[in-house]
Amino acid sequence: MWGKIYYSVFAALLVAMAWAAPHDDHDHDGHTADHYHHLHHGKDEAHPHHDGEHGCSLLAQHNADFAFSLYKKLALHPDAEGKNIFFSPVSISMALSMLAVGAKGSTLSQIYSSLGYSELQASQVNEGYEHLIHMLGHSQEAMQLETGAGVAVREDFKVVDQFLKDVQHYYKSEAFKVDFSKPEIAAEEINKFIAKKTHDKITNMVKDLDADTVMMLINYMYFRGKWDKPFDAQLTHKADFKVDKDTTVQVDMMKRTGRYEIYQDPVNQTTVMMVPYKGNTSMMIVLPEEEKMKEVEESISRHHLKSWHDKLFRSSVDLFMPKFSITATSELKGILQDMGVTDAFSDAADLSGMTEEVKVKVSRVVHKAVLSVDEKGTEAAAATTIEIMPMSLPDSVILNRPFLVLIVEDTTKSILFMGKITNPTV
Repeated sequence: MWGKIYYSVFAALLVAMAWAAPHDDHDHDGHTADHYHHLHHGKDEAHPHHDGEHGCSLLAQHNADFAFSLYKKLALHPDAEGKNIFFSPVSISMALSMLAVGAKGSTLSQIYSSLGYSELQASQVNEGYEHLIHMLGHSQEAMQLETGAGVAVREDFKVVDQFLKDVQHYYKSEAFKVDFSKPEIAAEEINKFIAKKTHDKITNMVKDLDADTVMMLINYMYFRGKWDKPFDAQLTHKADFKVDKDTTVQVDMMKRTGRYEIYQDPVNQTTVMMVPYKGNTSMMIVLPEEEKMKEVEESISRHHLKSWHDKLFRSSVDLFMPKFSITATSELKGILQDMGVTDAFSDAADLSGMTEEVKVKVSRVVHKAVLSVDEKGTEAAAATTIEIMPMSLPDSVILNRPFLVLIVEDTTKSILFMGKITNPTV
């Protein structure tokens, strides 16, 4: 039995819309019934060798920069005031890179520029993601981490074969046909795919499809982990959480005293703490002092993460963390346009590497992520952990006001998920 400790899921949708010549006049002779079926690797095919230059390490710092740029755009959006923020930066980067496989000219260069990939070759980016997905797929006994993609194609629409082969090979994509001329039926089919890949954690994500849609790109990530040192459910108690100066809510506050990596940053007036999961993944908690969240949000970068990580030290800590389950949905089109991805959404879009039969452009980019945190779950309930504690009073870290969370995979240095918990009760 898996413990219901933590799970997080993500799906990003990229929708291509026809805007030029109708497709009805194009020849589809020779289009076989299984043309769009998933093109599998041979299971005995050796995985390509990736050294540091060509592996996912090449993408890590660019992806981290993109994560913080995107976070700042989300946090500064007027609609974000007083709300939780949660997203998967690495999966959004992955989805945009998958779109880039079919892009050319300025459409491609804008996507790569927004991701920080301008100095990289397409082969380096694609092989980097192939390596990253391969590395993340090495789920350990105590951790479940799955990522992949899908391409939903209108039944009578022809996609460039090489595009389908490349996104399958590099991004673990599965292609399938849907009847976009019947939007409700198409949405149901796509939602079934997303629900299956996210273990039914994300359902009914796709709504209000346009009947002119010819193609949809989907990217998903699913993570489920167990705390390396679970909380004792008997210590969970009701406590106040101060959302803002005018709002206080009641939460179920977990408590655990143990040895944790911690650093108190006097310059940025922030406490940083690592709460590890079993396996290679950890939750980094960033708790600004009261009234200092905005300053931290405006300045935070991957350089802070490296500095904090280098200064962490092991100490005895009384950790108080609220139980919570949040869902965050974001329409990313406007934010990506602000980040320089403009052609892909306009009549100037060049996605001819994806389809040559009709001019297409991206209409929407939708992102949804879910985060759930509790004490330990069924499997860990009978476990006993013994720690040797120093004879000194422990530090106290009390998460009773808004804080940032980053879920970091240690091997690949990937920020899998990132967000701000403003109100744990919504």
